[in-house]
Amino acid sequence: MFIPLTPLRCLHRAVDLFGSRIGVVSGDQQFTYAELGKRAERLATGLQKLGIVAGDRVAYLTYNNHKLLEGYFGVLQARAILMPLNIRLSEPDLATILRHSGARMAIFDDDFADTVRGLRQACPDVNRWVALRQRIPESDLLYEEILDQGCPERADAFSYDEMAIAELFYTSGSTGAPKGVALSHRTLYLHALSVALEYRDPELMVDLHTIPLYHANGWGHPQASTLMGIKQVMVRRFEPAEVFQLIQEHRATNLCVVPTMANALVNAIHALDRDRWDLSSLKTMNIGGATSSPELVERVERAFPGCACMGGYGLTETSPVITMVQPLDAIHLSDTERREHLAMTGRAVVGATIRVVDANLRDVPRDRKTIGEVIVMGDQVMDGYFGEPDATSAAMSGPWLHTGDMAVWDEDGTIQIVDRKKQVIISGGENISSLEVEAAIFAHPAVLECAVVAAPDSKWGEVPAAIVVLKDDAALTLEDLNGFLQERLSRFKLPRIIEFSENPLPKTGTGKIRKNELRERFWAGTQSVKRVQG
Repeated sequence: MFIPLTPLRCLHRAVDLFGSRIGVVSGDQQFTYAELGKRAERLATGLQKLGIVAGDRVAYLTYNNHKLLEGYFGVLQARAILMPLNIRLSEPDLATILRHSGARMAIFDDDFADTVRGLRQACPDVNRWVALRQRIPESDLLYEEILDQGCPERADAFSYDEMAIAELFYTSGSTGAPKGVALSHRTLYLHALSVALEYRDPELMVDLHTIPLYHANGWGHPQASTLMGIKQVMVRRFEPAEVFQLIQEHRATNLCVVPTMANALVNAIHALDRDRWDLSSLKTMNIGGATSSPELVERVERAFPGCACMGGYGLTETSPVITMVQPLDAIHLSDTERREHLAMTGRAVVGATIRVVDANLRDVPRDRKTIGEVIVMGDQVMDGYFGEPDATSAAMSGPWLHTGDMAVWDEDGTIQIVDRKKQVIISGGENISSLEVEAAIFAHPAVLECAVVAAPDSKWGEVPAAIVVLKDDAALTLEDLNGFLQERLSRFKLPRIIEFSENPLPKTGTGKIRKNELRERFWAGTQSVKRVQG
């Protein structure tokens, strides 16, 4: 029997099997899965009464909250396309996305009223602007008014086209104009299954949504955690003290972070009075979005005893999870080897096939030394860039998606990302991984964060340049850091330029360091730097 694959079936399962369980906690509100299901259904039928039809794009500009989670299912039930927007983007970028997508409705948090005032002028094709909390001049109606017009009516899963676009996520645009990654009902459902298979002890799991739901499908947790009937706790803004409070209050067991977020949690728990919180419930910290390091794994393990820390990998174009580290593979290793393993990128999850290839699409040797590009084929891969067939074709080789990430791999298929293709530093003909140099710098106990980019050099073409931020009250000289690195890196990999910065490194809305912005400082010749003689 053919039954269409759709994330709506994740919600239906949660309502039918776990209806009385708390499904979502958002601030001082909480809803059972039965209540969440009814609200999503009322949203869907309310949207339809307002004229939303199949294929219409419904944009959300908001922090994590239960209403956005309702949109993950209600907008889809209305046969429309959910389009969460990155709240950190500038007003011009948001306007570009709204116009490119042809969004018909925008639902926004009241905090963004000033931004919406400008967007209304720039995006006249958006028919309705809906405020989430209270009626304000920038809104046409309230979110709850949509629900008031709707009715609790379950979707007929048999009637949905599993190949129809369900979600649209625009990339950050760090390498050009933002592109809309189109994910179908089928893609999202199969991705949810693969993510759910990676959960440890789902019966006991409480999922803390530290990753914004507007970022890369919330890393698949909105669908996977709903499918498994897991309590989902919304983090409105990532502030370490708030995260600790929510872990204690709701006995959260799992959270996902990018490396800068993990580092912030580690430093905060040392800076604050850790006895203020009971964090013993925390069992798993998944690190993705950027490459981890053995030193970061060690710091997390020491800061949060009993919490397993492991890496993973994915892209917006892959829904996003395509690899996860398997902790049991490292159970018999020494502590040093185990942390090295946990910091790796991991093996392909169910439904994904991954290769590391050369420029001719031939597999590179599985020797953990030879670098190639990661390509992926599988259920999780996007259906294309919205409205951009040429960009879609450029990203694909037949069924294979080019990730633009460079990696090594081994005999059991475990890969380790070494850099972005465009961020590999080519110095005197030698390839240098900026991530390897960053890991060596980060190993110094005085370092809070760092980034390594290519800088121009008349002799070598380009050389590694490091921007380093020290921990509060830490002292580290240029000479001491260079000596520290000489024990860990080959001579040609040593940074020829080191800059100590008193300000935090620039980051995206999800905590990734904006390397392009840092690189431009050197290539534009506008940044004064300290040079290390080599």
